[in-house]
Amino acid sequence: MLHLSGITKVYKGGKRAVDDMTLHMEPGMLGLLGPNGAGKSSLMRIASTVTRPTGGKVLFHGEDVVARPNVLRKALGYLPQDFGVYPNLTSREFLMYLAAAKGVSARSAKARIDELLELVNLTEAVKRPLGRYSGGMLRRVGIAQVLLGDPQVVIVDEPTAGLDPEERVRFRNLLSDLASDKVVMLSTHIVSDVESVASDIAVVANGRLQRRGTPEALLNEVDGQVWEALVDPAAVPQVQARFVVSRMVRTAQGVKIRLLSPVQPYEGAVQLTPDLEDAYLHVINGAAGHGGSGAPGREPMQARAV
Repeated sequence: MLHLSGITKVYKGGKRAVDDMTLHMEPGMLGLLGPNGAGKSSLMRIASTVTRPTGGKVLFHGEDVVARPNVLRKALGYLPQDFGVYPNLTSREFLMYLAAAKGVSARSAKARIDELLELVNLTEAVKRPLGRYSGGMLRRVGIAQVLLGDPQVVIVDEPTAGLDPEERVRFRNLLSDLASDKVVMLSTHIVSDVESVASDIAVVANGRLQRRGTPEALLNEVDGQVWEALVDPAAVPQVQARFVVSRMVRTAQGVKIRLLSPVQPYEGAVQLTPDLEDAYLHVINGAAGHGGSGAPGREPMQARAV
């Protein structure tokens, strides 16, 4: 339904934010995963017709969206990373305003807005001006406006920023439900936002698509390469310098480190089952040219285990 072909975006000064990226999306959820500055937001703005690409095409049902953006805009729900509101309006007034802008009738909008405010848990704050909302509450208003007009395509950029853990789970479940019959594109740098809901993951770094596949396919790439060791605190800087470290926990016995290496990094390291964060770091650090003592042709590290 939505096809991005050879998308390139070059800003003034020559900065290449998106570099020849191609993505085809049908109903379902695509998790766009990458670090800050990877080009995700630039790609999302192009996909949502906010920005024109320097090169490439965006097609919706075969129609050229760059030339005729309204073809997609009528079917689109979009939440940008920076979502602005009118602080003197209530959430209901603000959503009514946006519904009118989208061409939704006042009668239909009122019923739909009441449903959405309940869905995002804002019913009790409906009479409060938006200027008195917390950051997390404003994000929930943004989520509600995405769903006005029953969009066919939902594009959300870092949607869970500012949400508490319970709200994050609620929103992820909502997106999962929407993906049953809509194109849902979720951009984030938080692995947990996609690992439980997206069956299709695209990893982006340096403006380029580095990998795309199912969570299972990404996990297979790091099978046998995840290790855990308990090391002396003095050895931690050496470990971080030579390996991709996914997490560290300080204990009374030493520092428990989880790291990536294609071979046993040193005696005493225990092999672990990889998770999606391991797979993500493997791709990202490969794109950045990170070496590590487990790279071919190097000796295993001799850090002292505790």
